[in-house]
Amino acid sequence: MRIGDLTERAGVTHRTVRYYESIGLIPRGEREGNGQHYYTEETVARLRKIDQLKKLGLSLEEIRDVIDLYFTDASGVQPKQKVLALLRKHLAETDEKIDALQQFRADLQTNIERFEHWFKEREAH
Repeated sequence: MRIGDLTERAGVTHRTVRYYESIGLIPRGEREGNGQHYYTEETVARLRKIDQLKKLGLSLEEIRDVIDLYFTDASGVQPKQKVLALLRKHLAETDEKIDALQQFRADLQTNIERFEHWFKEREAH
């Protein structure tokens, strides 16, 4: 299929296809005699899988590390194990950020109270 058909079926833009080709997420389309690039059904499937993985919160770099497994491991076990490990890593990082934000919030609250106390003392005098 040509790129127009590919983009329509996969719900992506031409620019996305070219970018994903350039970073190795999808194979480059095969050139025919007229210079047109042609793509396979697997490319449609890869683009759809990339979209699913992006919705899980994986970066394009992380997706590049797992995408081939979805098309070489018929059982689906290996890619899902890798994705699970990445999701656990994201969760741990998120928990660290939440902890840091909670500490920042507590520090802000302490500073606000300190300033409010200062102003109240000034008003009393």
